[in-house]
Amino acid sequence: MDKAMKAFVLRQMKAHKSMTVATVRSDGWPQATTVAYVNDGLNLYFCCDADGQKARNIAACDKVSAAIDHDEEDWHKLQGLSLAARAKVVKDKREIGRVMKLFARKFPALADMEVSEASGLAMVKLVPKVISAINYRKGFGHTDLVRP
Repeated sequence: MDKAMKAFVLRQMKAHKSMTVATVRSDGWPQATTVAYVNDGLNLYFCCDADGQKARNIAACDKVSAAIDHDEEDWHKLQGLSLAARAKVVKDKREIGRVMKLFARKFPALADMEVSEASGLAMVKLVPKVISAINYRKGFGHTDLVRP
């Protein structure tokens, strides 16, 4: 991925606060849910119930898809990302602490959250394998498929 494309991708990640993550259920059907996220470079992080459906899906199959975008009145201004990634639950306490600081910066209300409130959560890291950079400002339907 060249520098200009990487800058575009990082701007999209920074500009948005939620993404839709699709995991694979045990019955083979996809499950898409919206989550709040932060990014550290190209890696994305979100939290979910440690015993919930998303965590169980990821434990069984680490392949996920995600979409980051927002509603746009003028379709010719649409920009966003769609990506395929490998997901894993983060266990390293230093990484969790570092990422929680990123969450607190992006979502100031989390700074007051008690540790006990997060006790049942799993932090999930998405490592993109392919990214579709959507930029209709370059033409209707324009996407660039890139690899990190």
